[in-house]
Amino acid sequence: MKSTESWGALGLHLALDLVAVGVLTFAVYYPRHRRRDLIPAYLALNVALFAVVAALARTGGDGGMALGFGLFGVLSMIRLRSDSIQHEEVAYYFTTLVLGLLSGLPQLGAGPAAALCALLLLVLYVADHPRLLAGARRSVVTLDTVHRDPAALRADLAARLGEPLDWRVVEVDYVRDLTVVDVRYREPATDRPAAPVRGSLPRPAERPAPLSREAV
Repeated sequence: MKSTESWGALGLHLALDLVAVGVLTFAVYYPRHRRRDLIPAYLALNVALFAVVAALARTGGDGGMALGFGLFGVLSMIRLRSDSIQHEEVAYYFTTLVLGLLSGLPQLGAGPAAALCALLLLVLYVADHPRLLAGARRSVVTLDTVHRDPAALRADLAARLGEPLDWRVVEVDYVRDLTVVDVRYREPATDRPAAPVRGSLPRPAERPAPLSREAV
């Protein structure tokens, strides 16, 4: 009887984990970032961590310390050895890990685990929403000049990109007269043409009057 209840609880936690990581991957991450190559990594990492945590908990092994070091090692490997992964994608990796960890703990009931998973999904959904700080951008630009005056550098960046919020000079090359700047800026608002009034049709262009024979 206990074995049946244990397998039932394991199946419930596994279903919770799959639903949570499915929402994270297919409803939040992919519609915003469109990187299909990271979807198998998210799913495999989540399910693998769930399996490890569930196995350690049910065998009675004391794997808490080893699990903590394993999580730290995985995150370090992802961040330091993958140059093409951005900071927001590291946040999705970390959330994937935590979802598998929470769902795989048998001591944590299904209700609290579901609430914590929903909290993680809500925080990441809001934090990575396109409308949150939509005008803020970051770029690494190469200028074809060297500015000795910070005010002149700021004016040049403002003319090229928009209002600079913060910047850092990465490289100055006096031989080629180049400056590489890592800049955070606010994108300027674009003026859009006014939409026509609903129900009104644009007037056709007036045709020029034909010339009379007398004028010819």
